[in-house]
Amino acid sequence: QVQLVESGGGLVQAGDSLRLSCAVSGRIFSRYYMYWFRQAPGKERVFVAAIRLNDGSTSYADSVRGRFTISGDKAKNTMWMQMDSLKHEYTAVYFCAVGEGVVVLQTPKYMDYWGEGTLVTVSS
Repeated sequence: QVQLVESGGGLVQAGDSLRLSCAVSGRIFSRYYMYWFRQAPGKERVFVAAIRLNDGSTSYADSVRGRFTISGDKAKNTMWMQMDSLKHEYTAVYFCAVGEGVVVLQTPKYMDYWGEGTLVTVSS
């Protein structure tokens, strides 16, 4: 059974940085992508970034490209997301997920496993 646990959320000020972590227990194939999604209050869950651990391939939403950096360690089954120059509008619950596909799937319904999320609050 695959379980995902996020950590690293918190309250920060606009312009600050934060690093989220996602630890995976259970077996996933490193050819699959691991994802970060976020869900702001009253809004839908949206794609943020993805990484494939076997070769380090990454993908970003346009809204975070250049500000967020996704990384991962295949041996540790762990993924991180460094978030810099945070904006108030980035306030959301951030979820990590795994989709059992070898291409990037930006739609939440195609994810196979989810963590419970970690709250990031950016004060303006």
